[in-house]
Amino acid sequence: MNADTVQGTTMSSLDGARLNAFHVKLAAFSSGGPFLDGYILSIIGIALVQIEPKWGMSTLWSGLIGASALVGVFLGGAVFGAVTDRIGRKLMYTIDLIAIIVCSVLQFFVTNEVELFVLRLIIGVAVGADYPIATALVAEFAPKSWRARLVGGLNAMWFVGATVAAFVGYALLQVDDGWKWMLLSSAVPAVLIVIARASIPESPRWLMSKGRREEALAILKSTIGEDATLDDLPEEEKTGTISAVLRGGYLRRVVFISAFWTATVVTLFAIYSFGPQILALFSLDKGDQANLGYGLINVFFLVGNIVALLLVDRMGRRPILIGGFLFSALGLLYLALKPDSALWMIALAFAVYAVFNGGPSILEWIYPNELFPTEIRATAVGLCTGISRIGAAIGTFATPWALTTLGLSATMYIAAGIALAGAVVSLFMAPETKGKSLHEAASLGH
Repeated sequence: MNADTVQGTTMSSLDGARLNAFHVKLAAFSSGGPFLDGYILSIIGIALVQIEPKWGMSTLWSGLIGASALVGVFLGGAVFGAVTDRIGRKLMYTIDLIAIIVCSVLQFFVTNEVELFVLRLIIGVAVGADYPIATALVAEFAPKSWRARLVGGLNAMWFVGATVAAFVGYALLQVDDGWKWMLLSSAVPAVLIVIARASIPESPRWLMSKGRREEALAILKSTIGEDATLDDLPEEEKTGTISAVLRGGYLRRVVFISAFWTATVVTLFAIYSFGPQILALFSLDKGDQANLGYGLINVFFLVGNIVALLLVDRMGRRPILIGGFLFSALGLLYLALKPDSALWMIALAFAVYAVFNGGPSILEWIYPNELFPTEIRATAVGLCTGISRIGAAIGTFATPWALTTLGLSATMYIAAGIALAGAVVSLFMAPETKGKSLHEAASLGH
């Protein structure tokens, strides 16, 4: 085989290209969206520690505000994924972040639950819009051998954002009205990211799907080299409008992705939105110990993502997904059975859940970007994102009620059951896309 040829693709094509500085820059700038999502969702859990007593907030409003951004993500993903497929990735790539900046600043001035709910709903819409935009861009530029790690790595940045927010929030709890600065702080990374993204070009695959071959080739030459070709960008079968996502083999893929994604994020977002409150119900004292423990759990989530990224191309998608669900369910089951265990055992059980959650977490974005063609990729990712967030919003809204009414142990049993359901769905429906080109993975014929 020629040294410039890898598994039927050339080094001058998108699938066969060597990883270069542009790919790294694209992945880094695209990761800003998930970083902000993790930051925004995590910081509210700590901010509520101050807001609830200050405003005399009811359990209803606490649940609504915790879930508001998730409802917004549903709306943003469901609507703007389709818009992205129509008008392109680049334009939407910056508009959504501008909305996050404006609303983050306005949060500093809120005086009641309604104002905070509305602003966080709008922020959620903008975050939901970014999911299909950023992930589609990375998937469509990435070399085949790096696609899973680059796309999955975006999700890892969600946990980086959540971890940073946890420690920023912990520090600001020591400040009077620190919650205002917590909510305002998300504007800082958003400004930096929107500036950085200005240099990212349009997706060549999207341009090809619109018949704009010369523009696609020019972008390839500027990003992967002057000898770039369109060899691995075959004409994809025309799938039509959003209705194509909801019929035949693609409908089955939507059902699979939405189901396992929902099972992953329902428990995850409940813990992120109400982490300090949940930990305070175990053997941890209320206050600093629970908040610090919350930050450490974020670190375990991040470690799990990194380990899964290192293994996903060696072990394959299916084993990482199914095994991740099974072992994370065991961690949650122990918390349900032994809520009064020694502190180190509670920490170990949370660590098991968090680390093994990494497999399903990185596949939330790898699978939907691999299993749909360019013409409907962002639409499908947005739709699956939206569906998963319905379940996550319900779970987040119900968490304070469940903890108060059903108790800690019963709530953990429910969480373990959800993780186990994710394993069952994955066992019967998860395909293996390891080693396939983006075109092969997305085609119903493969």
